Amino acid sequence: MGNVLEVKDLCKTYIINKRQNNVLKNVNFTVHDGEMVAVMGPSGSGKSTLLYTVSGMDDITAGKVFFGGRDMSGLSEKELADMRLDEMGFIFQQMYMLKNLTVLDNIILPACQSKKNKAGKKEKVQYGQDLMRKLGIIEVADNDINEVSGGQLQRACICRSLMNHPRMIFADEPTGALNRTSSDEVMQELMKINDEGTTVMLVTHDVKVAAKCTRVMYIVDGSIKGEYKIGRCENAGQLRERERILNNWLMELGW
Repeated sequence: MGNVLEVKDLCKTYIINKRQNNVLKNVNFTVHDGEMVAVMGPSGSGKSTLLYTVSGMDDITAGKVFFGGRDMSGLSEKELADMRLDEMGFIFQQMYMLKNLTVLDNIILPACQSKKNKAGKKEKVQYGQDLMRKLGIIEVADNDINEVSGGQLQRACICRSLMNHPRMIFADEPTGALNRTSSDEVMQELMKINDEGTTVMLVTHDVKVAAKCTRVMYIVDGSIKGEYKIGRCENAGQLRERERILNNWLMELGW
């Protein structure tokens, strides 16, 4: 199993009102192909900053981040943008969609922007529809984004993240704005995508969400305080026990 993401001595510092704020401090970890990794920690611990820096959405202050063996610090802004577009998928708590496009048009937009995706427009539309069908939202393909529920919109965001067949998906609180039913449905889809081979790294504050991942990293004050390898969830019957074990581990770390 290869390494899709390798992080070495990552530091991130912000200067606010002439004061230095060390948000990430010498962070080291590796994500292997096919893993589903949850990042947990208290508010302000650096979870989202970690996600944005390792995905190239935010600059790092020191250290190295390798994606697919490539040193991201050695890439130009255009090369980084192309890598994010073609090799990564993104899902956010705030579901960024263009209001002047239909749900389907929003989904296929990354494929239309990619120079690496050589499929024709018809094939891209077909693939977008296939993804929507797979995630159970094909009936809203022609709707405006304000005509669908939050759960449907988040599943549309998952479809959009998959349009260019990414090697890895980064998700920042993907269920944070959803009710429990929609949250469970979205996580089921992410688990299916992971089962099919796409690596997933997500930030969450929800133990029920983290228990569905294969590994949990706990971050406090910008440093990884612990890791828990929980393995793949084989069936729904295991979930309650996984949640209990994970919750106990988090409590030991001061959750």
